[in-house]
Amino acid sequence: MMEIIKIKEAIVVEGRDDTAAVNRAVSALTIETHGFGITAATWALIEKAYNEQGIIVFTDPDYSGEEIRRKILQKFPDSGQAFLTRKEATKDGDIGIENASPEDIIAALSKAHYTADDKTPEYVMEDLIENGLAGGSDARNRRERLGSMLGIGYGNSKSFLKKLNQFSIPREEFTQKIRELN
Repeated sequence: MMEIIKIKEAIVVEGRDDTAAVNRAVSALTIETHGFGITAATWALIEKAYNEQGIIVFTDPDYSGEEIRRKILQKFPDSGQAFLTRKEATKDGDIGIENASPEDIIAALSKAHYTADDKTPEYVMEDLIENGLAGGSDARNRRERLGSMLGIGYGNSKSFLKKLNQFSIPREEFTQKIRELN
C-alpha cells in the first residue's frame, strides 16, 4: 500500500473538482476560491491558514487561474506556489487541476516555490537569450518545458525571468535542467 503524502500547508484551489483531485493525490486541507468572486469569508479563511500553517496557491494553468493566483499573491505575498503545465491539466479540451493525474499533482506540490523578494536578482535577460529561452523561434516551447522541470510554470520571457529570481532557483539547478532540456 502506498504511503499517503501529507501537506502541512493549506492548498488554495479554484473549485470542488480541484479539491477532489488534490485529495486523490495527497492528504491536505484545501480552500476553494470558487472563481474570481472570492467572498469575505473565504478571504478570512485563506488569511487564517496563511498565518497559521502557510498556503500553497495551486490554480489552473489558464488566464482565470493566473488572475486568481495574482489576486491571492497581492494579499499574501509569501505564499507557496505550485504549477501544472497545460498538458498535465488538460483532458478532452478542458483545462483544470481536476484533470491532472495524482502523480502530476504530487510532483507539482513537491516543487512548490516560495518568493524571495529581498534577494538581488541572479538572473538577467541575457541568461534567457544565451539558453534559447528568449528571442528564438523555439523559446516559448523551451520556457514551457523548463518551467515544468523547475516547477515554476510557464511565463513569457519577462515573467519567466521574474519567477527565476523570485523563487531563488539555484544556478546549479538551472544549469542542470538546461543540460537536460538540450
